[in-house]
Amino acid sequence: MPNVSPSSLAITGRVVSIVVFTFIGYLNIGIPLAVLPGFVHTDLGYGAVLAGLVISVQYLATLVSRPYASKVIDTRGSKQAVIYGLYGCCASGVLMLLAAALAQLPAASLTCLFIGRVLLGGAESLVGAGAIGWGIGRVGALHTAKVISWNGIASYGALAIGAPLGVVLAGQLGLWSMGASIVLISVCGIALAWKRTPAPIVVGERLPFIHVLGRVLPHGMGLALGGIGFGSIATFITLYYTTQHWANPALCLTLFGASFICARLLFGNMINRLGGFRVAIACLGVETLGLLLLWLAPTADWAMAGAAMTGFGFSLVFPAIGVEAVNLVPAASRGAAVGAYSLFIDLSLGMTGPLAGAVAAHFGFASIFLFAALGSASGLGLCVWLYRQRQGQLADR
Repeated sequence: MPNVSPSSLAITGRVVSIVVFTFIGYLNIGIPLAVLPGFVHTDLGYGAVLAGLVISVQYLATLVSRPYASKVIDTRGSKQAVIYGLYGCCASGVLMLLAAALAQLPAASLTCLFIGRVLLGGAESLVGAGAIGWGIGRVGALHTAKVISWNGIASYGALAIGAPLGVVLAGQLGLWSMGASIVLISVCGIALAWKRTPAPIVVGERLPFIHVLGRVLPHGMGLALGGIGFGSIATFITLYYTTQHWANPALCLTLFGASFICARLLFGNMINRLGGFRVAIACLGVETLGLLLLWLAPTADWAMAGAAMTGFGFSLVFPAIGVEAVNLVPAASRGAAVGAYSLFIDLSLGMTGPLAGAVAAHFGFASIFLFAALGSASGLGLCVWLYRQRQGQLADR
């Protein structure tokens, strides 16, 4: 058991006290995730396209709202951004209550759901990036990797809890109970955030968002290429298992998530010790091997091993490359850097579905994981190139 200094424990405690708001935000996102498509398709009577769109419109809203969220973080403060985001979550819960009440008027109910999903997407960008900025502001830029790692644990953990919770609520009480739960959770989050100490607003040079986006573009592309594996497993593992006549696809997702969280808990400090690019290169290598194992898996047990390896590898990709990206901009533009960098995981998850679906249509579902492995390997190559570029710059100084 490694020795952990009290100061390190104190810093971790301070980080956790902030990323709890990410957990609250993503719990609100997770609660309706598994229920809304069925409600739109079965209860409201709309087709599969609209049933899928009611989920994906949130990702689009998150993508579009990133620049606004970054501006709020850098000019009004991270705490304020988180509170604004929780207000958005609360409003989405109210609209879900309205959608449940208007279930006999399908068009009105669907409209309420879509507006609520757009608000929830904007709330995600405010809460997620705001909590990262708030945490970094409280513990210092030296602990950026720790903040991003714990923020990811909070978000994935909340989604893992929220989705089954939503299914239970809707099954036992109906759609209205999900809306009421989201409102209640959001109000509690706002009350908790109100009492927390804000991070100081950094005064100094603020770069336009488009300039920040240009600086972090190569790093964001590395993240996006690594994210294809996660998007492929989350979207297509059930269909892959079905075509292979295997049972328990949910166990595959559980192992992916468990490995993801374990890797962040066990090896998060390696980023500060070895550097972001070195950790990202190693992790993308592990992720690539895991995806290749999924592609070639002869049995469900091998597929589960591949999913676990993929989750383990992908776990530190976001914080490892993110540390290098955030360091490229002045401290006053840190919120813009987090927002611009995070935009690429939104883009990756949004594009993986249709791209991987096209691959499956031509080559079968197993080929999706070869496609994802090629993406991960490309991200690895990009990180090697970025690492060499930086080493060359340091040598020239």
